[in-house]
Amino acid sequence: MKRVWNVSSWVFVGLHVLALTLGLFGLLVAIPHPQIFAGDPSAMVFYGKAINNTGGTGMILGAIAMVLFGFAQYGVRRTLIFFFAATLISATAELTGTKTGWPFGGYEYTTFLGYKLLGRVPFAIPLSWFYMGFASFALADAIAAYRGWERRTLWSIVLGTWLLTAWDLVLDPSMAAPQMQYIHFWVWHETGPYFGMPLRNLGGWFATGLLFIAVGRLAWRERTAPLISVAIPLAVYSANVVWSMVLSMSAGMWPTAIAAVVFSLLPAALALPSVRDRPFARA
Repeated sequence: MKRVWNVSSWVFVGLHVLALTLGLFGLLVAIPHPQIFAGDPSAMVFYGKAINNTGGTGMILGAIAMVLFGFAQYGVRRTLIFFFAATLISATAELTGTKTGWPFGGYEYTTFLGYKLLGRVPFAIPLSWFYMGFASFALADAIAAYRGWERRTLWSIVLGTWLLTAWDLVLDPSMAAPQMQYIHFWVWHETGPYFGMPLRNLGGWFATGLLFIAVGRLAWRERTAPLISVAIPLAVYSANVVWSMVLSMSAGMWPTAIAAVVFSLLPAALALPSVRDRPFARA
């Protein structure tokens, strides 16, 4: 069964990357130039459906890929614990944020990502917190195990939170950039010094990620996590960071892409060496 889950997770990683690629095409080509499809009625129908469904579909596929990866590498129990911790805590933070402005700042989601929980938060958003948080944790734990760091569990939680937050250095500016005049995933009701984004958003990301990664990992009630293959979490993590980089660069925000390379992709690459033959480090 483990082999089936592992192969299936790669299939969904491929579908996830395909959805991200099609999403970029839609954002950078199709939406700004709808006249491309104007001469073909069937193409216009496809265009409309793609605009309304692509964003949430990519997140769903990413979540499925990481659930199957978790079943294969960590086991069903650990994966489901992490899944429910991530989705419930992140959904609570997002619902609180869209109502009160805390912990991320004042913002509001547009309709681009589909059906909204309580009319405020797209249903797929907690799934994206889960799959990127799980990927970040897996990479961080592999780094800590490979390097034999003391207090491996603590390092996996803190470094995993760092990797998750570092993704936001390029994600948030690209998803709500004023330069992207044709589509915004959300809009800010306040401004800040980081490409128009309030700095407390980064603090909110770190706090939310730290809480659900810590709860999701510590609820396993085990001193050490299994040693795993990092290929799938690295592929999912890198694909999402690069997607945000492309979108950000298209809006002319090159510094955010550089920040993503330095603070996100390069640290994640430290997980590349195999950990299969390494002994367990102390938790």
